[in-house]
Amino acid sequence: MLIALLAYLGGVLTILSPCILPVLPFVFARSDQPFIRSGLPLLAGMALTFALVATLAAVGGGWAVRANEIGRWLALALLALFGIALIFPSLSDRMTRPLVAWGSRLTERSGNHGSISSSLLLGVATGLLWAPCAGPILGIIFTTAALQGAGANTTLLLLAYALGAATSLALALLAGGKIFARMKRSIGTGEIVKKVLGVLVLIGVAAIALGLDTRVLASLSSGQTSSLETGLAKRLGIESMDQTTATQSSGGKLVLPVEGQLPSLDGIGPWINSPPLTREQLKGKVVVIDFWTYSCINCIRSIPYVRAWHQRYKDDGLVVIGVHAPEFAFERQLANVKKAVADFGITYPVALDNEFKLWRAFNNRYWPAHYFVDAQGRVRYHHFGEGNYEQSERVIRQLLAEAGRAPTGGMADVNGDGAEAAAAYEALKSRETYVGYGRAANFVSAGGMLKDKPKAYVLPQRLALNQWGLAGRWLVSPQSARLEQPGGNISFRFHARDLHLVLGPGPGGKPVRFRVLLDGQAPGSDAGSDVAGDGTGVVREERLYQLVRQDGDVRERTFTIEFLDPGVSAFAFTFG
Repeated sequence: MLIALLAYLGGVLTILSPCILPVLPFVFARSDQPFIRSGLPLLAGMALTFALVATLAAVGGGWAVRANEIGRWLALALLALFGIALIFPSLSDRMTRPLVAWGSRLTERSGNHGSISSSLLLGVATGLLWAPCAGPILGIIFTTAALQGAGANTTLLLLAYALGAATSLALALLAGGKIFARMKRSIGTGEIVKKVLGVLVLIGVAAIALGLDTRVLASLSSGQTSSLETGLAKRLGIESMDQTTATQSSGGKLVLPVEGQLPSLDGIGPWINSPPLTREQLKGKVVVIDFWTYSCINCIRSIPYVRAWHQRYKDDGLVVIGVHAPEFAFERQLANVKKAVADFGITYPVALDNEFKLWRAFNNRYWPAHYFVDAQGRVRYHHFGEGNYEQSERVIRQLLAEAGRAPTGGMADVNGDGAEAAAAYEALKSRETYVGYGRAANFVSAGGMLKDKPKAYVLPQRLALNQWGLAGRWLVSPQSARLEQPGGNISFRFHARDLHLVLGPGPGGKPVRFRVLLDGQAPGSDAGSDVAGDGTGVVREERLYQLVRQDGDVRERTFTIEFLDPGVSAFAFTFG
């Protein structure tokens, strides 16, 4: 219920987001009609359609995406007809005769029974066009659906979100209707106003058809809405990437409440560095469960601490278990995970959780997430995301002491370099950005993305901060973009010390050569650990590549990576 309430409130806040702008002309074009018979059915149709389409998108089927593309074009045609009817009522009458007058019912006849159904139809069309900003709250819903499977619960949460948006739009529509009526009484220009609204509708249709809406919205900030959503989530106790549960007593010890029992480990695996472990085998041991995935930069930056805890306390009765829960399809492959475990120098047990069984048992939602279990098999503490490592280590030491194996000596010695080094948060103004169309944002190549089909892309002459684009012939899928011909590149305008990109080689693991440029020049001393000073490098495996680490003052830069061979797949940018 809390998450449903959060989804509803997140939808209410949508009206403050720039992503609501494309649908406003279609909503306010009915502001002169009775709200119950016109505005309310329109908003209901919009909410129901968005919930249905978004559920299909959460399922992730390519057929659903293509079906929605067809639906968007039909919706644009319907709304264009509506705009023309507003401008030319007499033309509307002639147009609608062959179509059994269904178009005319979209305009003037608010007094008959058809008005409700026509408004509902317009709402359906608007719902097909609405693509709200994927802020923290919508992110919770989609992430949960992707990891635990979309179902009735997903649809209910999306519907709650859409109803929240409809609520705020309804209030605005009611206010707009009163203003419209006042204008009609004062200056008698109702027909002129309707014609103006018709023009606005046609402008909106043209902008969406040409992809101008996504390009303009990419340059607008949704930071205000995101911060409000994050604040709401924290107040409800649902989302906090710094969520901890320990308090300190007057004697200096941590107060660690019992949060539940360690779930069964049956059903996860294969295991690396260890035979399969069971809950019964772990009784009497202090256990740290580390949920991670090997291309996640936040997980990579936490690995030095988890690795150090294992080395420091394994002889005192600590067992660390890395539970590898994949984000991308290639992270499900045992060989890839084994190589990553070796590359990161991980020697503690690691179990694959490709079906997210243990993830769901913990009701987990984050990478990384650490759960601390005492010697009696009780979960006593958890922490989500990076940071707060000193307190986490204090929890380990206290739980070992409670088990009668208090460690002697100081804290663990932590060493992390390359991508494992802590982020420069004070200079971080760019955020994780996905390349696949399933979660892409701020993409500005001309014409937008063509889904699941090859297309020749062209970059704009200039990129604003956090805008990015493709050049060359690429095939964009839900999770990634694959280069079809040599010479393609990706550019990103960013502000961070580090830039990483998750990449995979060509078919059959064929290496792909690349060259990195910063502001058009070789990176030199600003090259990342996977790039030479002249900007050259090779993609040999599917993983995260550190491509930039600014050596001096961190400033806004334009990053470009050109691929000299075809077949490379790009998944996601991360920054540090």
